Amino acid sequence: MAYVLVTGGAGYIGSHACKALKAAGYTPVTFDNLVTGWRDAVKFGPFEQGDLLDRVRLDSVFAQYEPIAVMHFAALSLVGECMLDPGLYWRNNVAGSLNLIEAAVAAGCLNFVFSSTCATYGDQDNVVLDEDSAQMPINAYGASKRAIEDMLHNFETAHGLRHVIFRYFNVAGADPDGEVGEFHRPETHLVPLMLDAIDGKRDALTIFGTD
Repeated sequence: MAYVLVTGGAGYIGSHACKALKAAGYTPVTFDNLVTGWRDAVKFGPFEQGDLLDRVRLDSVFAQYEPIAVMHFAALSLVGECMLDPGLYWRNNVAGSLNLIEAAVAAGCLNFVFSSTCATYGDQDNVVLDEDSAQMPINAYGASKRAIEDMLHNFETAHGLRHVIFRYFNVAGADPDGEVGEFHRPETHLVPLMLDAIDGKRDALTIFGTD
């Protein structure tokens, strides 16, 4: 049985990835502290509750399942919160990811998929963004994700860690079968906020910026 460790697998994007892995013949192992994830979203493989800052717990999970790859979705991601408490984001996102990357390398698991963000590009007007665009994050969230990208490049050079990085913009939608979907409390994502405003569930849609 081929296991894939999915951090943040109880979250929105992570749970959809778990379903896709199961359909492709893999067994996803969800590793999540349930701070922002939901236990009910774990439906497609084993669940291991734990925190990325706990290296001993990570090593135990790697030893138990011997995953062939890691898909890393776990992170704090509220821009407003990161402006008020940047240390929380550097500690959780960067230190936690370093623990995960080092644990993966130590276990010989050298296939890594990282869920990054468009926030690494910052606020660039009149620019069509692509993978080669300059990265100029303007907050701790974007900066923390950019730092993790840099770590992955360093570990590729030093240890042969093969990795793929995704920088999402506005992710929306749900599994067509209705097994998993988007559920945030509080809701901060643009598309569901827009739909709530259209449906009368909120008074207005607030848009930041003037462009």
